[in-house]
Amino acid sequence: MGNILIGTCSWTDPTLLKSGFYPRDCRTAEGRLRYYSQNFNLVEVDSTYYSLLAERTAELWCRRTPEDFTFDVKAFSLFTQHPTQVQSFPRDIRNALSKDTAQRPRIYYRELPLEIRNELWERFARALLPLDSAGKLRVVLFQFPPWFYPREDNRRYIARCQESLPQYRIAVEFRNGAWLSEEERDRTLSQLRDNDLAYVSVDEPQGFRSSVPLLAEATSDVAVVRFHGRNKENWEKKGTPVAERFKYLYSREELGEWLPRLQSLASRTRELHVLFNNCYGDYGVRNAMDITDLMRSQPLLFPD
Repeated sequence: MGNILIGTCSWTDPTLLKSGFYPRDCRTAEGRLRYYSQNFNLVEVDSTYYSLLAERTAELWCRRTPEDFTFDVKAFSLFTQHPTQVQSFPRDIRNALSKDTAQRPRIYYRELPLEIRNELWERFARALLPLDSAGKLRVVLFQFPPWFYPREDNRRYIARCQESLPQYRIAVEFRNGAWLSEEERDRTLSQLRDNDLAYVSVDEPQGFRSSVPLLAEATSDVAVVRFHGRNKENWEKKGTPVAERFKYLYSREELGEWLPRLQSLASRTRELHVLFNNCYGDYGVRNAMDITDLMRSQPLLFPD
């Protein structure tokens, strides 16, 4: 049975800060991370999706968390083929862009010069070094968008991501169900398995073109499961705030359905990460505590 780590996808979400999870005297970034890490042994960093991480910040996270605490880090949006705000680039990178490019609100990876792409990869990798050196970085999560289809160029791009971060473990989450269709599933999983890339299993609303089917699969020695909630009403509703999209509190019965799958993943891997991305108020932390309790109530499935 592999080690099981449980946590949430962010510890500073605005609605979480207002929920009452943190004590009233816990008002600083340092205090909140220390408190969170007393309750959970894993967190996913999602701020790195919006802007590059600073090495100094990573060093502080190491100091403020227990020795055995673990971080998963979400890849910068540019690297996952999402439109990225030009203002999120470091100032010297913005200054190196052409005038027309620098004045655009958003830009895609393919639209940047090769030398700037390479520089951004290098900075992203370098900022993760403090976490990695402290043994606190486990995976870098690449969450690809719904318009990222199972084409040859996209398969090559996944390989490019791994080549750009050879020192780190990469986990791949698809937001397009075509990657797991009957025609593509074996090829998709084989590529991940052959290259030691971790497949990210998801629990999310079904019935949409973008819906990824529920598949508890391990393609590396680390398995990752992310719970997005089942808010079908807001899942693809245009203009819906992020917090409203993930506004869903799982019942213990719904989480209980996952116990056999989690046990299977843990038995096939060195480490299993269970992450709750239903980041509305304290829903994520409550469900993370719920799944912990449910596992403890099943000692035959999850022995200490």
